Amino acid sequence: MKKSFFITFEGSDGCGKTTQSVLLIKKLKNMGYDVIHTREPGGTVVAEVLRKILLNPESKILPLTELLLYESCRAQHTEEIISPAIKSGKIVICERYADATVAYQGFGRGLDIKMIMNLNKIATNNLVPDLTVYFDSDIRKGLARAKLRGKDRLEKENLLFHKRVRNGYIWLVKKFPKRFIKIDADASIKKISECIFGIVMKKIK
Repeated sequence: MKKSFFITFEGSDGCGKTTQSVLLIKKLKNMGYDVIHTREPGGTVVAEVLRKILLNPESKILPLTELLLYESCRAQHTEEIISPAIKSGKIVICERYADATVAYQGFGRGLDIKMIMNLNKIATNNLVPDLTVYFDSDIRKGLARAKLRGKDRLEKENLLFHKRVRNGYIWLVKKFPKRFIKIDADASIKKISECIFGIVMKKIK
């Protein structure tokens, strides 16, 4: 019960990460696990302030500035929240982490992938998730779901941008097959939840 475990949820906008995070946390807590739920950008006071700037549809941000702001959030988040929780034996479930920057700022914005991966290493202090669940969904369906809650700055990007982001995630799944699990995000909420729980329990044990 004391073994720490770091899980990240990744995927395009509107794929159901938050819904599945909550369901998984509830199940794990019912089993007696100590679980921390967090997100990126965000998770700390400083990072939540930057989140509002990054996701505000009115913000005019250059791609490189955007990248550095995300990495700044990540550095604070990792040092203040994630690393201490892992060291104390908790399970950490984080909605988006370093992989999102490869997908969005690398593939989506067209910034250099090698540079991003180097910055990720610095911002995370070389911390890598034990498991990354990638929610692969129909882009149009996901954006339609996102629209219902009000689109943020990235969600308002065109379809081509979001297709590039998805390509980025597929690339990551292939590059890191031991860490990534690909889930069909268009299946039922119950089926997805059961699938994720089964995978997590096998990994933890």
